[in-house]
Amino acid sequence: MAVADAAARIDHQFLMECMKTTLPSLDGLDLLASAVIILDANGGIVYANAAAENLLESSFKVLSQQKLSELFLNGKELANLFYQAVAHQFADKRLDLALERAGRDPLQVHTIVTALDSPDTPVLLELRENVQQLKLDREERLLDQSQANKELIRNLAHEIKNPLGGIRGAAQLLELELPERHLKELREYTQVIIKEADRLQTLVDRLLAPHRRPHIVGDVNIHEVCERVRSLILAEFPNGLTIRRDYDLSIPEFRGDKEQLIQALLNIVHNAAQALAERIRAGDAELVLQTRVMRQVTLAKVRYRLALDLHIIDNGPGISPDIQDRIFYPLVSGREGGSGLGLTLAQTFVQQHMGVIECESRPGYTDFRILIPLP
Repeated sequence: MAVADAAARIDHQFLMECMKTTLPSLDGLDLLASAVIILDANGGIVYANAAAENLLESSFKVLSQQKLSELFLNGKELANLFYQAVAHQFADKRLDLALERAGRDPLQVHTIVTALDSPDTPVLLELRENVQQLKLDREERLLDQSQANKELIRNLAHEIKNPLGGIRGAAQLLELELPERHLKELREYTQVIIKEADRLQTLVDRLLAPHRRPHIVGDVNIHEVCERVRSLILAEFPNGLTIRRDYDLSIPEFRGDKEQLIQALLNIVHNAAQALAERIRAGDAELVLQTRVMRQVTLAKVRYRLALDLHIIDNGPGISPDIQDRIFYPLVSGREGGSGLGLTLAQTFVQQHMGVIECESRPGYTDFRILIPLP
């Protein structure tokens, strides 16, 4: 991982040095393994190295007659990045994209968009197709993020709890000291303080819940977990929502905390059902619970022969791109009135089973994927 990261940094440094020269002297970029594309002020392709020709399966002569955004069915996403770079809204930006091609599988690439100080060639794109490496990088970021979240939550919760108790206690004492003739009018204000202190206390307890609750291990049948969650959701949303089951019944039982897994899956499915509100009203909302077995899976840098591959797929509006990278952060919510704790708790519970939750989302399709090692 460290070697790959170092190589990526060296490549990008070399790339920037080359860009200080003029276009005719960019032949050295053909030595790079990553695809390099330079765009003109209109979004047309004025340079593509050998790796870019291989990745896009087209010669530079053909590519130079097109705009990059025209090569893909969802090219608007690349066009938006281009315009942001031209407007110098960022110096460079990194993100993962699934570039859709007619009649072929989407092209999964890690994209680096760099704004250049050149009016004729204002944007450089670097595309790296390495699904497995991206997956490992993403899992490592999730684990680091989760550990940082735990420390932040513990520290923040303890910092809040102590003064919170003092505020509530002071409000109670103040209420006892209120003169009888003003008790009715003034008690309203002390009760606001007490109730708000209790609300914050409840929030803190929810933040600390996964770290306090003991991990109770037993034999878990994942389909019993799915059926329990399915029945709970259908009881809450009896009309307009279809939950389709696509189970691999050969999946063996494994050791885990059944209640934690029910809660993790329930948090994800409940979020999905709430996101489907408009489709539920229209009567065409659909959720899919799909279970499969994956072989030779690497989770948290450990290789497992078998892993549970559980998907929760919905046909809702998708997750806003602004928060897709932060949906597992505490207190981050894409829904008005949401607490932003459901997915954080779900990720924590799954990680306690040596697993991870991943997410892929676009309008009309959102897929939460739970991976847990199997015996």
